[in-house]
Amino acid sequence: MSDYLVIVESPAKAKTIEKYLGKKYKVKASMGHVRDLPKSQMGVDVEHNFEPKYITIRGKGPVLKEIKTAAKKAKKIFLAADPDREGEAIAWHLAHSLDIDIHSDCRVVFNEITKDAIKESFKHPRAINMNLVDAQQARRVLDRLVGYNISPLLWKKVKKGLSAGRVQSVALRLIIDRENEINAFKPEEYWTLGAEFKKGSEAFHANYYGLNGKKTEIHSEQEVKELLQKLKEGSGYKVTRVVKKERKRNPSPSFTTSSLQQEAARKLNYRAKKTMMLAQQLYEGIDLGKKEGTVGLITYMRTDSTRISQTAQNESNEYIVSEYGSDYAKKSSGTEKKQGNAQDAHEAIRPTSVLRTPQSMKEYLSRDQLRLYKLIWERFVASQMSSAIMDTLSVDIVNGDVMFRATGSKVKFPGFMKVYVEGKDDEKEEKDNWLPELVEGDLIEEHQLDPKQHFTQPPPRFTEARLVKTLEELGIGRPSTYAPTLDTIQKRGYVSLDNKRFVPTELGTIVHEIMNEFFPDIINAEFTASMEHSLDEVEEGNKQWISIIDDFYKDFESHLTKAEEEMEKIEIKPEYAGEDCEECGHPMVFKMGRYGKFMACSNFPDCRNTKAIVKEIGVKCPTCHEGNIIERKSKKKRIFYGCDRFPECEFLSWDKPIERKCPKCEQLLVEKKLKKGVQVQCTSCDYKEEVQS
Repeated sequence: MSDYLVIVESPAKAKTIEKYLGKKYKVKASMGHVRDLPKSQMGVDVEHNFEPKYITIRGKGPVLKEIKTAAKKAKKIFLAADPDREGEAIAWHLAHSLDIDIHSDCRVVFNEITKDAIKESFKHPRAINMNLVDAQQARRVLDRLVGYNISPLLWKKVKKGLSAGRVQSVALRLIIDRENEINAFKPEEYWTLGAEFKKGSEAFHANYYGLNGKKTEIHSEQEVKELLQKLKEGSGYKVTRVVKKERKRNPSPSFTTSSLQQEAARKLNYRAKKTMMLAQQLYEGIDLGKKEGTVGLITYMRTDSTRISQTAQNESNEYIVSEYGSDYAKKSSGTEKKQGNAQDAHEAIRPTSVLRTPQSMKEYLSRDQLRLYKLIWERFVASQMSSAIMDTLSVDIVNGDVMFRATGSKVKFPGFMKVYVEGKDDEKEEKDNWLPELVEGDLIEEHQLDPKQHFTQPPPRFTEARLVKTLEELGIGRPSTYAPTLDTIQKRGYVSLDNKRFVPTELGTIVHEIMNEFFPDIINAEFTASMEHSLDEVEEGNKQWISIIDDFYKDFESHLTKAEEEMEKIEIKPEYAGEDCEECGHPMVFKMGRYGKFMACSNFPDCRNTKAIVKEIGVKCPTCHEGNIIERKSKKKRIFYGCDRFPECEFLSWDKPIERKCPKCEQLLVEKKLKKGVQVQCTSCDYKEEVQS
């Protein structure tokens, strides 16, 4: 018989914690929630203060029975679900099921699964925080009122299987608004004039700045010709101004949930869902062999705080001094500034011990786990290091009234950059670019002028990382909601991914138009953000959750009544594929499935013939010279290219073949995707073309 029963959420966590606590403790896993609102009905009593109707989740009966049996044998029960609103709600549901007094010291929370952290947390048990429970309950009821009222309308008026949620509707609106911006965008012509100069044998680059010391833009080829004529008639190039400066570059703070998802997308090419799955594994525990056993390698991964504990700061400071020297250690241990809409409930995401370096963890982690752990470890260590110091140089060069400006920079002291530099969206990495020694009055030689025509570009479509960042900046959703939201709008067929960027589908546009007409508040970013703020107020004990739901429901109910009366049935016409079914002769149509578009017979359900969509790229197979190259997808949804005569012809390529032949050897040319664009390369010789961004 165990003296104490501890209930956590996952079996992996249970195994780790039981080892730390010793023989007197038995640790069981609830496998997440044991009670929830029923799936078959709304489960919220609108007439009686929105009282939720909770039931035991189907399939959880045996789990709950096992926990109850263990509870009868224990002197005391501790509820140790995750340290957030949802974890508090899980603990509350367990307390109800096990008849535990919620005011007793039954709740234990910890931010990391390490021996010291676990033992310390059990010294300070507390009562269940009903403010946290009510905030989570309010979110659950709110989402149920929206989803279970609007979704049936969409099923009836559009098609089955659709849904509408608060956060997903705003995310869809952002994607559609961006697409509308792109479609309405009118490109404008502009020119740049680059110059290669020489001082002695040293060459350097400068760009046209303006006329008579004022910054001006070049709008047409005629203006370029006039500038070139002025330079031709000028008296030569002279350095008129040299400015040397020293500037500091500060490290980025340790990861929050959203910044981790953004950086993992940029640097590791991970989707938000994959990032959170791997982070969960690193948090719950990795078996490090006999010496340490199973240990949680990172702190809790659902957080909007950049705060770091003093203990972690001290340990990292000692490591940095011993590994890199005292100059690299952060001079002040000031706390990170709290973001305006951050709950700041617990620390930033960091390694539980900086001494567990990525290299020392290599043998215990999968490749994907190691890459994410390395990212988290490096970001944390860099955040505790001193600023980098950059030498910058700006030089103005004048010929008549035409001015060029050259800028250069180099790292004087790397500081945190020795370990890690934050990635950027669609921006070039900063590199050393130093200029020759120049002084005012120097006469320099023009080597080459390079005028180029450009056109302004529309705003880019949202990547997952950019959308998460935008949602966070607008105060929409919370750390735990980003990945599920992005997953939902794709599963519903509201958006598709094109080159890792979101594109709204016809179905997504239809649903958005309906929401915009009948439920404008639901897709309003400001309204949704204010609702998130209200939930925070509930958590802080400043508002009652029922009053927030009541205020929302008064307006929502009137919109719902109007929608039920006025919403017209929308028929989504089939999109014909342009070919007939080979089994019954009826036209084939395009359908949207959970894995994307496919072709199906329009005579369904009498004929169930389906076909994958074959996308030809207009290139003959270089191996058999008979088939055509088509775009295909691997099991992991990665695009590759192969011959349509497969398996007779086994030609395969991860890079996209192009129609032209290599000018050097007449072999196949392919488009190679690089971080900064696409480069055409030969598959047989060393021929390469300039990278196109």
